[in-house]
Amino acid sequence: MLNTWVVMPTCLPLVRRHCHTCGSDRFRPSGRFRVNAHHKLIDAWLLALCTNCGETAKLSVLERANVRSVRPELLGLLHDNDPGLTAELLQDPNLLRRNRIALDWDRAWRLDTGGSDHLDRKVIDVSVRFAARIPVRPVRLIAAGCGLSRAEVERLITEGKVVSAARMSGKVSGDFSFILKR
Repeated sequence: MLNTWVVMPTCLPLVRRHCHTCGSDRFRPSGRFRVNAHHKLIDAWLLALCTNCGETAKLSVLERANVRSVRPELLGLLHDNDPGLTAELLQDPNLLRRNRIALDWDRAWRLDTGGSDHLDRKVIDVSVRFAARIPVRPVRLIAAGCGLSRAEVERLITEGKVVSAARMSGKVSGDFSFILKR
């Protein structure tokens, strides 16, 4: 029987960026936007606050875009400070690259295994889905979902008792599946 586990965000991730005021490297997205129009051009920023000193940083969303080229729905969401738009924009690799930032997902996600009825079986067939692009080590997911230590999961991988088409080293942020044999 195939079990489906879901890795889902619990809150917005922290933004890794250098604070020019205090030297901290973590910012909390405020969920607020600043929109500035210059005749036919428009700029929009997502505001983030330093976790240490509260300094505001602006993450560029739109730069000198022609007002007519911006969807009216997007402008409405920017003006309304839509929290869903904040989460969506933080998932955009172009925004991350343009602003030279990275996301810190530590303590911002959880694993939903759908219950613990799979723990007593000898063979577990699991499909892991990601609700957002959250980079997590597969060893950590398997350990959390099966109630094992990470060292025990590493040992099972070495012994060939964890089988997957995905690589088990490093981090993954896309769906994968595995079979665990005890």
